[in-house]
Amino acid sequence: MKLKNILIAVHDIERAKTFYKKMFGLDPVLEQEGNVILTEGLVLQDADVWQKSLGRGILSQNNAFELYFEESNMEAFAKRLEEYEDEIQYVDGLTELSWGQKMVRFYDPDGNLIEVRSPAAGGK
Repeated sequence: MKLKNILIAVHDIERAKTFYKKMFGLDPVLEQEGNVILTEGLVLQDADVWQKSLGRGILSQNNAFELYFEESNMEAFAKRLEEYEDEIQYVDGLTELSWGQKMVRFYDPDGNLIEVRSPAAGGK
């Protein structure tokens, strides 16, 4: 068995596509009705499609999961966040951890938690 994708529900696919392109360089690979597969395997699904299939509402900022990215130039990434056209809601601003790794945590426009860290020492 192989994990193929991570799917997140979004209220505005176009806004989410723009956000993930500008912040992470992810491009659409396949677009189908209510779904967009981005590079790196992230799938955006229209919240209405998600709610209809589950029969339940979506809980924004549920903090039950996070998308994790690594970035070698954290200062440049933090600047992109600050300059983004929509206000970014931070959980943790740019922080340097005691072992030297840098980190920032925030929500995407739909309340999905994201963490970005510099690579760990010895990591690639």
